[in-house]
Amino acid sequence: MNPSLAVWILIALSLVAANLPFIVERPFLVLPWKQGEASSRPAWQQVPASLVFFAALGGLGYVAIVFIGQGIFIAGDVASAALFVAKLMAVAVAAGVLLAVPGWLERGQDISKPFPVRLLEVLMFYGLVGVLGFAFEANIGNPFAQTWEFYAITLSLFLVLGYPGFVYRYLLRHRKVPKPKAP
Repeated sequence: MNPSLAVWILIALSLVAANLPFIVERPFLVLPWKQGEASSRPAWQQVPASLVFFAALGGLGYVAIVFIGQGIFIAGDVASAALFVAKLMAVAVAAGVLLAVPGWLERGQDISKPFPVRLLEVLMFYGLVGVLGFAFEANIGNPFAQTWEFYAITLSLFLVLGYPGFVYRYLLRHRKVPKPKAP
């Protein structure tokens, strides 16, 4: 894969992922506390479900690094390009299914995500995009060891990319349109 193409894919994905928690009201995380007024699960089931969810999320990250990062992509070969895109789509579908589970568990409930939950979701998306970046780097060539400065800068950039969603959610006035009365 061309390194500049990988960078642009990561930037576009980061822009979408950083704004998702602010735009979508459905939860993306199974947290150990109730997210709605009346959660569908009892309190004693919250913590084990949260642990299973985060273990599955970590497993997805590991599989993404192994599945994408250790694959060989030769730009001139159409079959290897198709295989790489198929692997990328398989990881994306698995991530989509896993992130849809919390919303499915809380279906029918009135969910209002507070800011700390949205911030946790932004950090989770930062981790997923970072895993994909490491997989791209391993696929392109030798991955480099990173220090804390790298993570501080990339997290700051990710938060800046999420600023439009923050503005939409918290700084713009959302006018409530009155529903027309039935005759």
